[in-house]
Amino acid sequence: MSFSSLARAACLAALTLAAATAGAQPAYPDKPLRIMVGASPGGGTDILARVLADKLSPVLKQPVTVENRPGASNTIAGELAARATADGATLLLATNTAQAVAPHILKLKYDPLKDLQPIGLVAVMPNVLVVSASSPYKSVKDLVAAMAAKPGGFKYASSGIGSTQHVGGEAFNLATGMKSIHVPYKGSSQAHVDIIGGEVDMMFDSTSSAMNQIKAGKFRALAVSAPQRSPELPDVPTLAEQGIKGADVSTWYGLYVTAGTPRPAVERLSAELMRTLKLADVQTRIKALGGEPGTITGEAFAAMNRQEFDHYGQLVRDANIKAE
Repeated sequence: MSFSSLARAACLAALTLAAATAGAQPAYPDKPLRIMVGASPGGGTDILARVLADKLSPVLKQPVTVENRPGASNTIAGELAARATADGATLLLATNTAQAVAPHILKLKYDPLKDLQPIGLVAVMPNVLVVSASSPYKSVKDLVAAMAAKPGGFKYASSGIGSTQHVGGEAFNLATGMKSIHVPYKGSSQAHVDIIGGEVDMMFDSTSSAMNQIKAGKFRALAVSAPQRSPELPDVPTLAEQGIKGADVSTWYGLYVTAGTPRPAVERLSAELMRTLKLADVQTRIKALGGEPGTITGEAFAAMNRQEFDHYGQLVRDANIKAE
């Protein structure tokens, strides 16, 4: 056999081996998946994570479970996802709390912008100023007047230091010239108990978290922290309508995987997320929580995250928000 024949035979053998090796690679996903959530069960992030898990499991043909790791402004779950094996088996449903606010306040052991790969925007929810239904305050004007009469005597709850609820409370203080005291919890659902019980006066919660309590008549919504009223709360005026400017804070939710996850897995997850968010029942569920389903993935979502990171960094500095 000539040298050229031997060379051709060697090339053919190499190609055959490569094809066989490629064919042996398991298709994604080849193991159960988990969605990390940085909040307690029952809160807005948890609700959305379970909606995604229910819809993704049948199409990915793998069990998808939700793992709650509340605390440290959702960053405990973020760090676990950032440090996980980069195989696409560990997802993270994060909010702008951990992705854009907390990094400016807390000392983190990971970089949310570098150690997590964005998949897509899941939903955007306005925050809403709520008090207990048994509270005497019927409007923002009532609340501000009472705060002025009792400086430093009011408390507002949040789901943790550096959360959007925390930033919303401090932005409200800044915009009104008032001073209310921050009381952080490990999640919105725990804070709700003390709002209803009167231990804490108010909360700037996301509609996804507060809506059930509002509809149950346990919360009174005084204002929506967004440029427009919420379709689910048409009778609740915005902060701006009540003379409070520059205090709007919304909560957004995004899906991430560990940085370095193979491209095919990232693309599959992005495609399935967008398909899921277009389902009529999913859209109805998100809108019932006062939000709008996400429509962007990949680089567009990463750019949005970076813009929000810079925006909230400035707000944290302006309001002088620090770890307590």
